[in-house]
Amino acid sequence: MAQAEPVNDSDLPEWADRHFSPAHANVARWVDTTSRNIDRFFGTDDYQEVDNESYLRIGQEVDWREGEGTDVELNLRYRLDLPTSEERLRLLIESDPEEAQGTLEEQGSGRLARDQRDRSTSTLGLAWLEKRDKRETWNNRVDSGVRLRLPLDPYLRFTNERLWSLNESPWQLESNNRLSWFSHDGYSARTRWDMGRPLSSSRHLRFITNVQWREEHDTLEYSETAELNHRINRRSALRYSAIALGESVSDPRLNDYYLQTRYRRNLHKGILYADVIPELHFAREEDYHPRWAMTLRLEMYFHREFDRDFF
Repeated sequence: MAQAEPVNDSDLPEWADRHFSPAHANVARWVDTTSRNIDRFFGTDDYQEVDNESYLRIGQEVDWREGEGTDVELNLRYRLDLPTSEERLRLLIESDPEEAQGTLEEQGSGRLARDQRDRSTSTLGLAWLEKRDKRETWNNRVDSGVRLRLPLDPYLRFTNERLWSLNESPWQLESNNRLSWFSHDGYSARTRWDMGRPLSSSRHLRFITNVQWREEHDTLEYSETAELNHRINRRSALRYSAIALGESVSDPRLNDYYLQTRYRRNLHKGILYADVIPELHFAREEDYHPRWAMTLRLEMYFHREFDRDFF
C-alpha cells in the first residue's frame, strides 16, 4: 500500500530550516512565557491553560510609488494580552492603536503595515469585554488607558460588533463601529460595514464600506471596496480589489480610486510570509492620470499558536 507523500509546508532549503526553526521556537517560547508570567502576576492561576493572543511580528518592507521613489522600512508590531487579569476586564499593551493610522487616504490600500503609521503609538490600557455571540446580539467593548509617549496621552474607546446572516442566504453582513477620544488628538468615529459570501470552497466575494471622522482632520471620509479573495492552495492566496476613496458630505468628491492585486505566500510553516502588492492609482491630485505602485513585504511572526489565515 502506497504511503501518502509528506506535506511540504516550507520553501526554505533544509539547511536553512535546521538553523531557522530552533531560533524562532526560542523567541516564540519567550514571547509566550513572558506574557503568561505577567498574566500570572495580574490574573489567576488559569494563566497556563487559557488562550493567550500575545505575539511579536517583525517585517521588512520595500514600498515604491511612481514619481516618488522607493522607501525601505523595518517595522515591529507587538501585542501583550493578559486574559486572566479578570473575567471580563483585560489588560492590553499594543503597538498600533487604530486611531493612530491617520485618514482613510493615508491608510490607503493597506500596502503599508498598520504599525508604520506612527512609531510612537504604543498603548497601555484596560479593556472591558462582553462575552456575547455577535451573531445573536451586539457585542460591546470599552477600552481606557494611556498612549505611551511624553506627555502621556489618555484615551477612552467604545467598540461594538454585529454579524447577520441575510435570510438564510450565503450572504453575511458584519458591522464594526468605534467611538474614541484621545487627549492629544480629540474625538474620532468610524463605522465599517462588510457584506460578503463564498462563491466556492476557494473564492470569497466582499463589499466593504468605511466611513470615518476625526476631529483633527475635521472632515467626513469614506471608502468603497469590492474584493475577491482566492485561495490558490493551502499556502498561497490572491486578493483582487477595486477601491474608491472620497470625502465630504456637502461637496463630495473622489480623491483616489485604484486597482490592487495582493499575492500572499506562506513561506515557512505559518510563521514566515511574503506579500507582493502591485497597484494602479488614479488620484485626483494627479488629474486622475494612472500611477503605478508596488509593495514587497516579508513578515515573521512569533507566537505559540500560529494563525494561518492569509488575509
